[in-house]
Amino acid sequence: MQISNNVNTLVLPQPGKDSQEKFFLGRQPILDRKQRIVGYEFLFRSADISYANITDHLQAGCSVIINALTAFGFRDVLGKHKGFFNVTAELLMSDLLEILPREQIVIELLETIEFTDEIVARCIELKGKGFSLALDDHIYDPLCEPLYQIVDFVKVDILQTPQSDLADMVRMLKKQPVILLAEKVEDAEQFKTCLDLGFQLFQGYYFARPSVLKKRRMDISGITLIKLLEQVLTDAEIGVIEETFKQNPGLTFNLLRLVNSVVMGMRDDIKTLRHAIMVLGMSQLKRWVQLALFSSGSKGAGTPLLETAAVRGRLMELLVQKQPICGSDMDFPDRAFMTGVLSLMDVLFESPMEELVKQLSLAEDVRRALVSREGALGNQLTLIENLEKMDFVGVSRLLTESNCSMDVLLESQLEAINWTNNLH
Repeated sequence: MQISNNVNTLVLPQPGKDSQEKFFLGRQPILDRKQRIVGYEFLFRSADISYANITDHLQAGCSVIINALTAFGFRDVLGKHKGFFNVTAELLMSDLLEILPREQIVIELLETIEFTDEIVARCIELKGKGFSLALDDHIYDPLCEPLYQIVDFVKVDILQTPQSDLADMVRMLKKQPVILLAEKVEDAEQFKTCLDLGFQLFQGYYFARPSVLKKRRMDISGITLIKLLEQVLTDAEIGVIEETFKQNPGLTFNLLRLVNSVVMGMRDDIKTLRHAIMVLGMSQLKRWVQLALFSSGSKGAGTPLLETAAVRGRLMELLVQKQPICGSDMDFPDRAFMTGVLSLMDVLFESPMEELVKQLSLAEDVRRALVSREGALGNQLTLIENLEKMDFVGVSRLLTESNCSMDVLLESQLEAINWTNNLH
């Protein structure tokens, strides 16, 4: 099984063993040519060590993943996306696979599998039952021609494939009825090369790490959203907010669409912008503006940046609600949500965070968290960043410092992922 950098990590108990033993499951996004998320690869790791341990990823490990994923529900962690799931020969031949939601699962056949007649027959059987199949870390082989007629995806590790051989291999694979997925795309140059070669799907550090995402400078709509966010945060008069909307027809359209989607059972039609703002409410408007910053700056919903920002915000809100650090401060969860969502502004607008926060009238604890990861909110943000990087040592340390249990983290993360899925 391949382990690489990934976002949105989950912690899962192993059935039938000591309840204290934990397992981590990460999701790494898989994107199309327009950098829209179309699926996730599940990544498994034991929680009692800080590195990938896959030497015994056969019976026990396979049972853990199967039972855990079905117990939590694929739709909660995948939303509408496909789930790519590595299997060994043992798991491939097991009937455990058949309890999985075949319309959402792509079975990745590890490169270590020997394609005997029995294995090929099993692949044909699973394909006939509605499962999708993928060859993982694959190198073109004429002997695999019959297999190319069965599988749906071929994943090519572009780092392990010599550059001189990659073009010829892709040319041969493009003759087959398969979708080509480039793995381990680590920078913009590699992404462009894979695009030019004709790969249809992509996966790797370039898309999973916010620090290296393709950046975009702030445009007019971004400036308008920053201005609008400042007005909302400082409780500006509705007339002032209304005027800002009027200056941007696209924002006005999105506001009206938002009202129609979140306000149920309305008796009267929305007749004015002021009416729409009042019906929506300032709390909902505040959240929408923060998320709209990323939607406008990252080519819309379904991108890694928006997904990460939305999960960060919701997860931080849920975590502080379930911890004593919230205390009697009723606005603390809202500030936590704001901190998480705004924590990627510097990536989005390719500007230092210090300069961006100067344009917003943020609370002092939010500003310190964003700029220097200080204070209670800064610790929570660091916790989530460590979770995204699968830095389990850092996660455990910060959980202890925050007096937060692993169970609370798991419950909150599942809820945050599900909430984010419903944004699309």
